[in-house]
Amino acid sequence: MRQFTREELAVDPLDLARVLLGAVVETTTPEGVVAARLVEVEAYRGQDDPASHCYRGRTPRNEVMWGPAGHLYVYFVYGMHFCANVVGREDGEAGAVLLRAAEITSGVELAKARRKAARREHELAQGPARLTSALRIGPEHNGADLTDPTSPVRLLVGEPVGRIHTGPRVGVAAAMDVPWRFWIDSPAVSAYRRGGRATRQKAG
Repeated sequence: MRQFTREELAVDPLDLARVLLGAVVETTTPEGVVAARLVEVEAYRGQDDPASHCYRGRTPRNEVMWGPAGHLYVYFVYGMHFCANVVGREDGEAGAVLLRAAEITSGVELAKARRKAARREHELAQGPARLTSALRIGPEHNGADLTDPTSPVRLLVGEPVGRIHTGPRVGVAAAMDVPWRFWIDSPAVSAYRRGGRATRQKAG
């Protein structure tokens, strides 16, 4: 498999979400290599998307999300988890796609060691926090260049996928009904949970 180019990723998040389904995220750590095929993602735009971290403008926290495309945007949520996003659009335009769920395709035993609570293999990366845990993605990877062969986190073009489903995003308190969650048929797709006033934003 080859890595994505920056030009392939510099598109609107709604288009990028479809591009990413079936793509493979591969991480290298001193422990070894783990790879995961993306089966569920969510698109987040910029200042026209109330659920986006960039809705109120540029900040030190969301700086990576403003481009250039092809970088990883990692953030901390609920005081305990990390979530990972692929940045899209042209440099200076905010937009990213949250990686919600994946199937582990390589390094399964290492992923199991990191995700001891998973009872079944399809649960290893079933949800954004589980995905980053299985792949060992953390704050040190914020801004990582996914198109660089020497990067500890790389994004590889996968095989074509079949039918793509769409629906509301999960757990966001704003713009909760826009159909910007995308997934393919897989047992690793996470359960849907509608957001509400009491739900904190967990979007990219």
